Amino acid sequence: MYNLLEQINSPDDLKKLSPPQLKPLADQIRRFMLASVSETGGHLASNLGVVELTLALHYVFDFKADKLLWDVGHQCYTHKIVTGRKADFAKLRKRDGVSGFPNPDESVYDQFAVGHAGTSIATAIGMAMGQVRTGKNDKIVALIGDASIVNGLSFEALNNLGLVKRQLLIVLNDNSMAIDATQGAVAKYFSKIRLSQTYEDLRKTTNNILEHMHGIGKTVEEAIERIKKSIRMVLPASQMFESLNIPYFGPVDGHDIESLIQLFKALSHLNHPAILHVYTKKGKGFAPADDDPRRFHSTGPFKINGDAIETSAGARCSFTDAFGRHLTELAEKDSKIVAITSAMCDGTGLSEFQKKFPDRFYDVGIAESVAVDIAAGLAKSGLKPVVCIYSTFLQRGFDQIFQEVSLQNLPVVFCIDRAGVVGSDGPTHHGLMDIGFLRMMPNMVLVAPADESELKLALEFALTENKPVCLRYPRDLVPSNEFDLSACAQPFELGRSVFVKSSPNSAIAIVSYGSVLTNALQAAQLLQQEGIDVDVINARFAAPLDEKIISLLSRHKGTITLEDHGLACGFGSAVLEAAALHGPIKKPIVTLGMPRTFLKHDSRNVQLMQGGINADKIAQTAKEMLHSGRVNARR
Repeated sequence: MYNLLEQINSPDDLKKLSPPQLKPLADQIRRFMLASVSETGGHLASNLGVVELTLALHYVFDFKADKLLWDVGHQCYTHKIVTGRKADFAKLRKRDGVSGFPNPDESVYDQFAVGHAGTSIATAIGMAMGQVRTGKNDKIVALIGDASIVNGLSFEALNNLGLVKRQLLIVLNDNSMAIDATQGAVAKYFSKIRLSQTYEDLRKTTNNILEHMHGIGKTVEEAIERIKKSIRMVLPASQMFESLNIPYFGPVDGHDIESLIQLFKALSHLNHPAILHVYTKKGKGFAPADDDPRRFHSTGPFKINGDAIETSAGARCSFTDAFGRHLTELAEKDSKIVAITSAMCDGTGLSEFQKKFPDRFYDVGIAESVAVDIAAGLAKSGLKPVVCIYSTFLQRGFDQIFQEVSLQNLPVVFCIDRAGVVGSDGPTHHGLMDIGFLRMMPNMVLVAPADESELKLALEFALTENKPVCLRYPRDLVPSNEFDLSACAQPFELGRSVFVKSSPNSAIAIVSYGSVLTNALQAAQLLQQEGIDVDVINARFAAPLDEKIISLLSRHKGTITLEDHGLACGFGSAVLEAAALHGPIKKPIVTLGMPRTFLKHDSRNVQLMQGGINADKIAQTAKEMLHSGRVNARR
C-alpha cells in the first residue's frame, strides 16, 4: 500500500526517486494522512491540497541548509512526513507525537513555530537580509496561502520586499480557502483569475516560463520582459504584484509535480525576489474534504466508509454552538445586533446567524485588526457589533482594541472563543493571555460564563451595557447537569459574583472564573467526603472585580482562585491586586492557573491538570492551606 512511502525517511530518499515516481508517492501520502487524521483528528483539507507542491519543493531545494518558511503552518504534514517524522503521526497532535504545526524543537527542517497568518514573507525578508550580512547564500522559500496574503502584515512585508537584493522565492498557494472561503477584494480578484483559467492555460503558462528561463544566464528582469512579450502568457494577476514592483510568474497548476520541479529549478537561480502563483485544490484526493473543505479544515477523528462520519460528542453541545444559537435568538429580537468575524464563520458558531441575517454578518478575512476597527465604526453609528474571534487571534488586534474601542468607551462586544487551553493545537493557539491584555484597559468589562445558561445571560448583559464587554469561553462542551447550578440562573449585574455553595463552617472559599466552576464543585465534593466544608463562588467578572470576594479575607477565610488562563496578569492576579489595596492580607490566597510557559499539544484535560485546574489538585491545595495553620478548619 505504501511501497514508495516506506522508502522515504528524509528528503535525500525523496531525491532518489524519478519525477514520474512522485505522483504515485503523492497518492500514497494522501492515503497515509487520511488514515492518520481519521484516527487522531487534525487539519486535513489544507494538507491534502499541498502534497505535490511540498514534494516538488523538497525535490529541488535542500531545506536542511536552505530555508522553508510556512505561513500559518497547518498545511505542513507532507513536509513532516518526508523529513523523518512519519512514525510520529500515530500520535499526531498528542503527547509524545508530532505537532500539527512546524516546530523547530522537532526538526532542523522547521524554522519557526508558527500558527498565525501573514508571517512568512516578513520573516523570509529578515532571513534573506541576515544571509547577506553573514555572508551566506542559502536559498529561501516562503510558502503563503491566498487567504494569508491579504493579511495586513503580508502587505507590509510585500511593501518592503525591495530591501532584499538576492534570491527569495514566494510561493503563493491559491486555493480560494482559509478556514472559510477567502474574503475581500483581493480574494475576488484571485477568484476571477482562477475562473478565467483553463487547464490548458495553466500548462501553456508553465511552458512559457520554462522556455524563457531554462538554462539561461539572464537577469530576472530580462527573463520577465521576454515572458511579458510572449502572446502565450496570460498575466492578469501580475498587475497587482507588478504595481508593487515584484516579479510575478503564473498562475500554474499546483498538482503538476513534474512541471513544478522544473519551475522551482529555474526560479531557484534568480538573484532577485519573485512570486510563483500556483493553483491547488483544498481537500484533493478525498471526496468529502473536496466537497466540503470547511468541515475538514480541522477535524476530530472520523470513520471512513467511502464517506466520512465524525464521531458524535453526545447530547451535550459545545460553548461555540451554544453561543451561535443564543446570539441568533437575540438578533431576532434586536435588529441592531451585527456580527463580525475574521475568516472563521463556522469556527465561531456564526453559520446560522449568517444564514438568517446575511446583511448583518461581516467576514473580513484574516484581518483581526480591521474587524475590531469596523466594529468600532458600527458602534459609533449606533449599532451593537459582536466581534467573534479566537482568543489567540484577538491578540493581533490589541492596539485597535485599545485605541478605537477602550479609549472611546464604545459598546463593542468581544466574544472570545477558544479561551484557555485548546488541547491538540498547542502553544500557538492557546488562549491564555486575553484576561491579561484586556484587563489592563480602562472601560473594559471582562465576563466569563460558567455554563450554557450563563452564556446566554452574559450575552444579554453585554448587549445592554453602554461600554465594551469581553466574554470568554473555552473550546469545550458545556458542563453536564452533574451539579445544581440554579444559583447561576440569575441575570448578570455589573461586578457581581454568585455564591454557588456556602457553609457556615467553611474556612476556605474557592473562587472560580468561567467554565472551570465544575472543577471547583468537584473539588468541594471530594473535600466534603473528608469532612471539610468550603465555599464555592462563581466570580463571573474579572473586571470589575466583586469586592465581596475581597471581603472574604477580612472574614478570616483563605481563598483559592481558579482560572483557565495564565497566572501572570490573570483573574488570580486581579484578586491579589485588590487584596493588596484593601489592606494587610491576613489569610492566604493561592492562585491556580496555567504556568508562565508554552504548553505543548496534548488533551485539554491534561493541560488543565498541568495548571492544577482539576478536582484532585484543588482539593489538595485546600488541605495544604488547612494543614499550614494559616486557616482554621471549622467542623
